[in-house]
Amino acid sequence: MSMTEPQVTADVPEMPAPRVREFTAHSIGGGLALLLGLFGLLAGAGLIAAATSVHAAGAQAALIIGGILVALAAFLAMCGLNMVAPGEARVVQLFGRYRGTIRQDGLRWVNPFTSRTKISTRVRNHETAVLKVNDAYGNPIELAAVVVWRVEDTAQATFEVDDYIEFVSTQTEAAVRHIAIEYPYDAHEEDGLSLRGNAEEITEKLAVELHARVEAAGVQIIESRFTHLAYAPEIASAMLQRQQAGAVVAARRQIVDGAVGMVEAAIARITERDIVELDSERKAAMVSNLMVVLCGDRAAQPVLNTGSLYQ
Repeated sequence: MSMTEPQVTADVPEMPAPRVREFTAHSIGGGLALLLGLFGLLAGAGLIAAATSVHAAGAQAALIIGGILVALAAFLAMCGLNMVAPGEARVVQLFGRYRGTIRQDGLRWVNPFTSRTKISTRVRNHETAVLKVNDAYGNPIELAAVVVWRVEDTAQATFEVDDYIEFVSTQTEAAVRHIAIEYPYDAHEEDGLSLRGNAEEITEKLAVELHARVEAAGVQIIESRFTHLAYAPEIASAMLQRQQAGAVVAARRQIVDGAVGMVEAAIARITERDIVELDSERKAAMVSNLMVVLCGDRAAQPVLNTGSLYQ
């Protein structure tokens, strides 16, 4: 980046440091655990069925109690099975303590006494409503933005904020409002940043500020863009007239610059070829006539002069 290009600096807020980070929970393949659980249930049912063929009361009671205990243990163990789909994760807690996150998809088994919270790690988008704010010059404007994001740290998303979806929504709106009041819709200075004229720079600043705001929730900002940007209806017509006037002035300036060059070239060529001798008064008259012809809005109406310039 050259030294003359405007530097984009972000006035980002300071968020508290996270108290917990994501790590992988200890789990095993669920297929083996499922087979063992089914085997335990069948074994328990077999012990209870075998008790009917035993005549001794003590042995019969022992078999029934053993079968019930084996079946309950197998059922309890099977409660640790989890089906994890692609784009999902399970946040594992044991008696209130974070014990890791399961990201591997498929059937997994963990400690059945743990609680598993499902959280989506898919890419999402959030589009703000059309916000009405005042820009840096105090003009009321309307703007909206869309943010593409996903959960990067499931532990932070679960434990650092109350509701990470609502947190992203609120912080996105706050960042968009902060950007809007910091820059004008249209800059009066040529080298000044504006929302309409420097969309890429402003979008970059918005992404930096959003990242700083939602990083505490373990959220990654993939992209952010303005989807709506306009003056508020009460001043839209006045600002349109101002923009049209500026366009007319710029066009007139370009026309005048081109006409001056053409007049200069015409006089130089006439003098070079010695077509006619031009004194200062005739040059002034020619320049005036050429400028009127070249800069006028209407077609020129030629006048045939049969006399002399001095008559």
